[in-house]
Amino acid sequence: MSRPVLGIICCTRQVGVEPAQAVMNRYVTAAMRHADCAALLVPALPGLMTAEEVIDRLDGVLLTGSPSNVQPMLYGEAHAGDPPFDPGRDAMMAALVQAVLARGKPLFGICRGLQEINVALGGNLTREVRDHHAPDDVGFLEMFDHRHDVALTPGGLLARAHGRMALHVNSVHYQGIARLGDGLAVEAVAPDGMVEAVSARIGAAPVLAVQWHPEWSADTDGDAATFFHILGRALRGQHPETTP
Repeated sequence: MSRPVLGIICCTRQVGVEPAQAVMNRYVTAAMRHADCAALLVPALPGLMTAEEVIDRLDGVLLTGSPSNVQPMLYGEAHAGDPPFDPGRDAMMAALVQAVLARGKPLFGICRGLQEINVALGGNLTREVRDHHAPDDVGFLEMFDHRHDVALTPGGLLARAHGRMALHVNSVHYQGIARLGDGLAVEAVAPDGMVEAVSARIGAAPVLAVQWHPEWSADTDGDAATFFHILGRALRGQHPETTP
């Protein structure tokens, strides 16, 4: 039997002197391996294609992390915000969210993806984020090793899937949720009260997003792999706690 197909959004990145559509391998390989799915990359080029052209070929969508931030004007803020920004991704993200939810398909997010889902559903973001990222002078590997605890919501999807009430997660973000988007439920919070994961059932569409980076260690950390196990089940229309 053919595997479900996951659409993974691209970022606009600079490669040498040229702009490129790119997704870091770790998002794609973690999803394909641990959700047991095929994947197609969705370019952040809204002037050349629409979400409607591709959504019926996908069984769900993953919004990845990115170095770029969501533009503040998208959640009603007048301040300039902190670059870099990726307007093409912002536009394609908004269209993908609308299209996937309208069809009742799974929508998952990691880091920026969580922030995007929150904004797309009417929430906003804050830049008042402390202790959620490593010091600026550390190396790349050390940045992703920066960790803190999160408390899982009793009875929530993540608490049920993990079978316990807390996780120790990596934390690499400079923005976070301020006001929760419409229909979203809190799945996890950091010790300072920052929302670290959300879920929803919007129509027939299951939604799950986390602020941490499970793709970073999914091959070696069972807790990280669980996010993708849930994704794989959702792509197949299964309950989150069923056996993959």
